Order: sequence, then structure tokens, then C-alpha cells
Amino acid sequence: MKEGTSILKTVRRDFQAIFERDPAARSKIEVILTYPGLHAILLHRIAHRIHREGFPLVARLLSAVSRFLTGIEIHPGASIGPGFFIDHGVGVVIGATAVIGLDVTLFQGVSLAGNGKDRGQKRHPTLGDHVLVGAGAKILGNIRIGEGVRIGANAVVLQSIPAHCTVVGIPGRVVRTKDEGYPEAYLNHQDMPDPFLERIESLEKIISDLREEIDSSRKSRSEP
Repeated sequence: MKEGTSILKTVRRDFQAIFERDPAARSKIEVILTYPGLHAILLHRIAHRIHREGFPLVARLLSAVSRFLTGIEIHPGASIGPGFFIDHGVGVVIGATAVIGLDVTLFQGVSLAGNGKDRGQKRHPTLGDHVLVGAGAKILGNIRIGEGVRIGANAVVLQSIPAHCTVVGIPGRVVRTKDEGYPEAYLNHQDMPDPFLERIESLEKIISDLREEIDSSRKSRSEP
């Protein structure tokens, strides 16, 4: 969150983002009372401001309370832009030096963590604006995820990703690129390519071609 930004204004944007991206959100009172993602980001906004004012222990204590209440762990040092939405949320972990842009969406089980190798002040990922991260995905180390990137469920991303790409697999691989000028609010896994299936289909095509060539060769030798 940028210096001087009003917590109230930022949380209002977080609240609006829920209705924009979650079709299950039916009423304001329901969201306020039952959405742990909203509770977690609200408590984080406060903890982050306290951390920035030079009271890290108090901020960590508030973060621990938030984790206990919501099942979502966000270090108070993490910088998160407005319009942040955590769908469901259980098991989400966001590290101390993570930086998250505008209108980012995370699903349950996502980790923005270190890789155990990076040293220095920046050890966690940076996510650009409008990034969407599927359930269970892990983004590790001091890497940058470009604007508009979509990361599939359970992907493990270890390298920086350019803007407007779709990433799947372990380790994460770019399987699709897209022109600028969106974001898309949802990640349709049924519409995402399967690199393993594509490799199998390619091998099957090669085998089929070889069989045809062998059959043709046998036929030509058997002819008088």
C-alpha cells in the first residue's frame, strides 16, 4: 500500500472487489460477517501501517491474531495494493517482502514465499496488477510476475513471468500468452492447455506416422 493512502479508502476498494469477482457474494452484510479474506486483508492493512510506523512486534501480534481467526497468514511487512481479493482463503501465506499490485486475486492454499536461497531485504515475489493465482499455487523467491498473468492451480513458479501469460505445471511453464488490454476476472482451468497431454498427443502422432511408413515399406517389398 502506497504511503499516504487511506486505509478506509483501500479497504472500500477491497470490499468492492469481492462483488466484482465472486458470483457467490449476495449481500454486503454476508460479506462483512462471513468472508475471512476480507477480515484478513482488513487486519493486514492495520498491521502493515503499525509495522511501517516502527512497531514490528505489535504488528506481528496482530498478524498472529488474524492468522488464528482466518487461517490466512500475511506478514505485516508485505505491501498489498487496493482491490485485493482472497477467495476462500484457508492456507494462504504471504511473506514479509512480498509486493502485490492492484486488483490481484488469490485462491486458497496459495503461497508467496521465499525459496531458501535469496538473501538480503527482498526474498519474496512481486505480483503485478491484475494477477490471478489458482488454488494451491506456490510462487517462490525474489521473482516478478508480470501484469495480467494467470497462474493455474498447484503450479510451482520459480522464475519471473512476463506480462499477460498463462502459467501451469511443476515447475511453472508459460503455455499461453495474451495481448494487453484485459484483465479477466476468472481463471477457467477447463480452457487451459495441458502440456503433458499435448506431448503425449505429439508422440502418438509420431508413432502413427512411423507405423504408416513401416506398413508402406512392407507393402512395397511384398509387391512383385
